[in-house]
Amino acid sequence: MIFNPLRWAQRTSLVTQIVIAMIAGIALAVLFPAATPKVAILGTLFISALKAVAPVLVFILVIAAISNHKPGEATHVRPVLFLYLVGTLVASVVGVTASLWFPSTLVLQAPAQAANAPMHIQDVLLTLLMNVVDNPVRALMNANYIGILAWAVGFGMAMRHASAGTRTVMHDLSAGITVIIQVVIRFAPLGIFGLVASTFAEAGAQALWGYAHLLAVLLGCMVFVALVINPLIVFLALRINPYPLVFTCLRESGVTAFFTRSSAANIPINLTLAKRLGLNEDTYSIAIPLGATINMAGAAITISVLSLAAVHTLGIAVEVPTALLLCVVAAVCACGASGVAGGSLLLIPLACSLFGISNDVAMQVVAIGFIIGILQDSAETALNSSTDVLFTAVACRWAEPQPPSAR
Repeated sequence: MIFNPLRWAQRTSLVTQIVIAMIAGIALAVLFPAATPKVAILGTLFISALKAVAPVLVFILVIAAISNHKPGEATHVRPVLFLYLVGTLVASVVGVTASLWFPSTLVLQAPAQAANAPMHIQDVLLTLLMNVVDNPVRALMNANYIGILAWAVGFGMAMRHASAGTRTVMHDLSAGITVIIQVVIRFAPLGIFGLVASTFAEAGAQALWGYAHLLAVLLGCMVFVALVINPLIVFLALRINPYPLVFTCLRESGVTAFFTRSSAANIPINLTLAKRLGLNEDTYSIAIPLGATINMAGAAITISVLSLAAVHTLGIAVEVPTALLLCVVAAVCACGASGVAGGSLLLIPLACSLFGISNDVAMQVVAIGFIIGILQDSAETALNSSTDVLFTAVACRWAEPQPPSAR
């Protein structure tokens, strides 16, 4: 029987294809490292395609969802928002606690090069407000999701009073852009193959050994939040076994987010998963893009752990009130972190300023963050993105319980 790759792709689940692509990428990086630059373009093209379609997808879906929403129909965005904020704050508490129990120290040398990092928490809040009132065309061009959401919500509210034909056109546009993203997602295995091969060929395991303790604290916190804290939140909300839903979100959202390293690029993946889970479209079409912007549990862990690593390195005493304040600041900063690779690192100087640490020292910590970012940022994004779907599902099922078969 002749092997037909197209038929095999249609009959094999996307997750299975991605796992096979991961194994093939690692094998290529180990056996033929010189060939990895040639396949790295596959990962670059996949991420570029996701980032290109995501802003338009969010803009159209949110407008269509709001404009076609009938008064009296249930949406659950407020519970999702509450879960996002609670999850991010608890994650920052986990990061601070772990850093105090297992303190990390760093080797700091000459001042690192300066970067455009916010120096005060007011800068983060001001940036968020300015993004809300950004020009809609510029917001779409620059993938400013706060601005995109603000304009989409405004257009959607205004178009609720439009004619039925106009609202039908928006619904058809939403269906059309969904078909496009489904085509892009079908190429995920090829993109993951290129990303895995290039990542392992460039770094390997030995490059990260010098920062093993810091990485262990960071990754340990993220695993703890993903497998203990998040399931506990799901259980308290739904009173069911949380792990089937948690593992589904980690497997189908976290895996792709781990390699794309961008919450924004993973929005289409999450929207498709939310639809497959049978969630309320009026809710997830807004909550998922919003989560890619403000639901940043992994970023809160990164900011708190790396900031306290600098504190321990300099021998600064950490009092309980200061630690609690750091939890809040890390959570707020995480909400202002961009949904792109390394977006949380430039907010570390802001948290370091609580302890009087200079910008020169803080930027060295940022540089170390970029060194370990191959694993740290990938795990952070996987936690952030998978939690977007998880909390959206919790909010929807909280108000509209679904049978286990819908999971």
